[in-house]
Amino acid sequence: MKTNIKFIEAFLILTTSIAFAQTPLFKYQYSHGGVIRGNTQQRQLALVFTGGDFSDGGRPIRNTLKSKHIPASFFFTGDFYRNPKNKKLIKQLVRDGHYLGAHSDKHLLYCSWGKRDSLLVNKAEFIQDLEANYLEMAKFGIKKEQARLFMPPFEWYNDSIATWAKSWGLVLVNFTPGTLSNADYTIPSQQNYRSSERIWQSIIEYEQNHSDGLNGFLLLLHIGTHPERTDKFYYRLAELVDYLQQRGYKFLRIDELLKEAY
Repeated sequence: MKTNIKFIEAFLILTTSIAFAQTPLFKYQYSHGGVIRGNTQQRQLALVFTGGDFSDGGRPIRNTLKSKHIPASFFFTGDFYRNPKNKKLIKQLVRDGHYLGAHSDKHLLYCSWGKRDSLLVNKAEFIQDLEANYLEMAKFGIKKEQARLFMPPFEWYNDSIATWAKSWGLVLVNFTPGTLSNADYTIPSQQNYRSSERIWQSIIEYEQNHSDGLNGFLLLLHIGTHPERTDKFYYRLAELVDYLQQRGYKFLRIDELLKEAY
């Protein structure tokens, strides 16, 4: 059983780390036209949170960021922005100075899981959905020109999506592969379930075993998870921040980390 779990984890990490390259000047890493990592020569990273259906981690995450005096970046769907239950939280995050961006209005799946170059939306549908997302953001005073970095729903896209985003004045970004941080949404009934301890270990192991550590990382977590997941990783956020600060890392907003990308 242990062998099978290790194999699945290795496969998950491998499949999210394909097709990236560095720009010669700023050493950013790209995958399928999207920026997936900042400058690996500087001990800086960005905490990135996405949100759609759930927001249960909003208060503890905000409290941790506030107590540690660090910025973060949040990408929410239009449905998340328009949900009355999230209104207070969103206003607080804006007031605290965090980056808030778009994650599609209806959390669309842009392309096939099995055949990535097969689009499931056309350009008109893509732009219309994004426009709806930004209309909701505008209600909180977030203008498009202030939030040009965009994270695709499901963190899944292809070169066409990245090109369409660019044509609409946006820069597509995605999480840096290599850890299991993005598995914090999984629930015990799923085959790909990862406990908070396993997620923690994957982050520490990557940081310690790679020469560039987490330099330039876009470390993705979720602002909320399904009620069936009682092992919430966001309760270990303060511990993670302390560990990385002790290792000499500085936390930046994503637009600061990737300021040369646009």
